[in-house]
Parts: sequence; C-alpha cells; structure tokens
Amino acid sequence: MKSIIKLIFLLLLTIAALSLYFSYDAYQQQNTTPITVSSIPEKAVFEIKKGSGIGQIAHELAQQKIIPSALNFKILARMQNKSHRLKAGEYQLLPSMSVNALLDLFVSGKTLQYQLSIIEGKTFKDLRHKIRQHPHLVQTLSDADYHNILQKLGSPKGNPEGWFYPDTYNFPRKTTDLQFLQRAHTKMQKYLHTAWQKREKNPLLKTPYEALILASIVEKETGIASERALIAGVFFNRLKINMLLQTDPTVIYGMGDKYTGNIRKADLKRDTPYNTYTRKGLTPTPIATPSLDAIQAVLHPQKTKAFYFVADGSGGHYFSETYQEHKDAVVQYLLKGDKQRYKGAE
Repeated sequence: MKSIIKLIFLLLLTIAALSLYFSYDAYQQQNTTPITVSSIPEKAVFEIKKGSGIGQIAHELAQQKIIPSALNFKILARMQNKSHRLKAGEYQLLPSMSVNALLDLFVSGKTLQYQLSIIEGKTFKDLRHKIRQHPHLVQTLSDADYHNILQKLGSPKGNPEGWFYPDTYNFPRKTTDLQFLQRAHTKMQKYLHTAWQKREKNPLLKTPYEALILASIVEKETGIASERALIAGVFFNRLKINMLLQTDPTVIYGMGDKYTGNIRKADLKRDTPYNTYTRKGLTPTPIATPSLDAIQAVLHPQKTKAFYFVADGSGGHYFSETYQEHKDAVVQYLLKGDKQRYKGAE
C-alpha cells in the first residue's frame, strides 16, 4: 500500500514539475516572441500617457494586440522591478521586438522624436512660419506673443532677429512653440557669450549684439564659409573710416514685403533704418540668422586692404582695394564688359 501511495505521489510530483516547466517555457516564449505591430496606427507608434500605471499600459498593449497577455506583461515588469519605471511618451515599435525588449524600451525613455531646423540666412519671420506649420509642436503663441517674444523668453525687450541658434532640433510630441524657441534662444545666448570672450579685441565692435548684427550681414553676403572672414575684414575697413557699408541684403531687409526679387536704383536711394546706402554704421538689428562661421568671421576677421567686393559669377567674390579696380571688376564680372551699362547705373 505504501509503495502505491509513493508511486502516486511521485506521479503527481512529476505532473506538477512538467506543468511548471511547460508554463515557464510558455511564459518565456511569450517574452521572447516578436510583438505584433500591424494593428498600431501612425506607423507603429505607441504612447504611454502621463500618469499611466503598469495595469493601464499592459491593458492598452493587449487591447491593440501588441502583446499576447496583459497579465504576463505585468508579471514580467514586476519580476524585473520595472513596473514603476516606465516613462511617458511616444515610442517607435519594431516588428522584431520581443516583450522583454518592449519593456526595456519603455524604461529607457527613448521616446519618438520630431525635428525642426533653424536655417542660417533665414529670418525670424521664416522661423515663425515653420513653427506654426509644424504638426507636432503645440501652438500657444499669438501674434502679440511673437511680437514680444524675447520678453516672453526672459530677455530684454527687442527685435528677435538673429537670436536663435541655427541647428536641427529633436523634440518629443507635445513640446510647445515657446519651449522650442526657449531652447534655441538659450543656446544662441550661450554660444555668443562664449565666442565673444574668445574674440580678437576690436574697438569697432563694442557689444556681442553688434557682432551678431554684423555676422548676419556677412551671412547674407556670401554662402562660401572660406570668404566670410575676408568679407568681415572689408566691412571693418569701411567702418574704420566711417564709410557706408553699402550692402544690398540690408536694403532688401528694410524693404520688407515690398521686395519682389529685384533691387532698383530707387530702392537704394529710399531711406529706411536698414539702408546702408543712406545710413552709416551697422543696421539697428540683425537681418537674418547668422551661421556660426559668420559669427566667428566677425570675431576673428581676416586682415585685408580691400574695401570692395563683387560677385565673380562662380559663387564667390572678387576683392578690390581701390574704387577704380572695383569699377573694372563690376564691368568684367557683372556687366560682362559693357561699360555703357555701368555708366548708366552710376
């Protein structure tokens, strides 16, 4: 009788062990089997909403058929001490991910990022348009807010032109327009401060803001980085003798919406605060977002005897020390040898 009882006990023990083994094997298989992403909207994106607990997250994953079992996901999270470490945000899911990998992703906080670039040479008006058109930035700023944007960003009142660091920014969904601008503005402030501390001392530049203004003009004059320090040197030569800068991009900026693609002789004569053909010195504000190269060029200009430059037709410029040499270069490069056209333009 005892041997029968012992045999039954061993049989039950074996059945229990096999059941435990197959249950654990099934559990492990669920955790390593690739998730299902075909039913997820917006290109396999899953969002953990702020304040969501492990139960709600597991339920939503199972409801969308991303994981086979909500209970299994909760058990796994608790066994690995991760149930309270899942971070809110949007996550990009891949078909090759296992439940374990999915859990690791949620703990890592590597949320889906969106992009917006601030481009050198573009104006704040261009940037404002891009921000307002971006589908993943939360729009909180009114026209009046944009008009006083520096004040809203904690800076003194003033024109925002040039005050935003050119770069490509990554940000999560629900970032606001103000948060985006704050990040770019702070970055430009820090960069300009550091660059100013390392500048070549120049009595013609009294403040970092003046450097920003001149850098924006240099930026608009050439797209060739290697020329910028030389063009900065030309402008300093002019400023040193109180000579007009006479740079077309400033005239264009001053024309605003009246500019349609061409500058006429009358435009050069029409006075605005930005017309460097009618007013000496720097413009009152930057005229665009300067590149870092342009800022460095102004703070470390190339020494030159040149006072003039003209586009040479190949993307660069020809530099001249005298006005006569400059006139000859204009005839050669812009007017293709037609001296009569030059006389008509004078």
